[in-house]
Amino acid sequence: MTITITAFERSPDGGKGLARDTRVRWALEEAGLPYAVRLVSFQAMKELAHRALHPFGQIPTYEEGDLVLFETGAIVLHIAQRHAGLLPADADARARATTWMFAAVNTVEPPILELANAVLLERDTTWSTERLPRVQDRVRDRMRPLSEFLGDADWLDGAFSAGDLMMVSVLLRLRASGILDEFANLAAYVARGEARSAYQRAFAAQRAVNTAEIKEG
Repeated sequence: MTITITAFERSPDGGKGLARDTRVRWALEEAGLPYAVRLVSFQAMKELAHRALHPFGQIPTYEEGDLVLFETGAIVLHIAQRHAGLLPADADARARATTWMFAAVNTVEPPILELANAVLLERDTTWSTERLPRVQDRVRDRMRPLSEFLGDADWLDGAFSAGDLMMVSVLLRLRASGILDEFANLAAYVARGEARSAYQRAFAAQRAVNTAEIKEG
C-alpha cells in the first residue's frame, strides 16, 4: 500500500525543515519506506476534505490504505512500531525510546513554541520586552536537565531511535534564538541528527518543494 502524507504547498519556514511534515519524512526515510506527498494550501487545510483527515485543519496527515493518522508523534510511533530502524528490539529499550518521544512533544516543545510565538506574533506588543526574557528562561529550564541527562553521549539511550528523531526535530526550532548554542552538547546532538543521511533526504525533499515555489513566484 502506498503511504501518502500531506505537507504545506508553501511552507511558512521557507523550506528550513521546521514544518512538521519533515519529522514524518525523516521517519519514513529512516525506515526505508517509499511515500507520496500531497501538497495542500492554507485554504485547503481548512476545508472539509482535509479536515476529514485532520480535524484541526493542520499538516501532516498520514494515509496508508484505510488507516488515516494525524499528529506527528502518533505518526512517527506508528512507523517505528511497524518497521525496523527506529525502535530497539529490547522491550524495555523500546519503552524508553517511546518515553523520549513523548518528552519531546509534551515537555520540551511547548516552551519552545511559546518562545516562537513571543518572537513572531507578540514582538509589537507593549508587554513583549518584559515577557520575552521570562519565556526564554522557561526554555532554558527545559534545556538544562536535558543537557545534563545527555552528557557526553551521542544519543539519549544508546543507539539512535525515534526518541532522538523527535527530540532533534523539536530542538531545531531553537537554533534561530541562540539558546541552543548555550548548551554545547545539545547543539552537537542536533548536528548529529541533521548529519544522518535519512534526515538529509527528508530535508532536501521538503526544501525542494519550497524552492520550486519560490522560483515559480
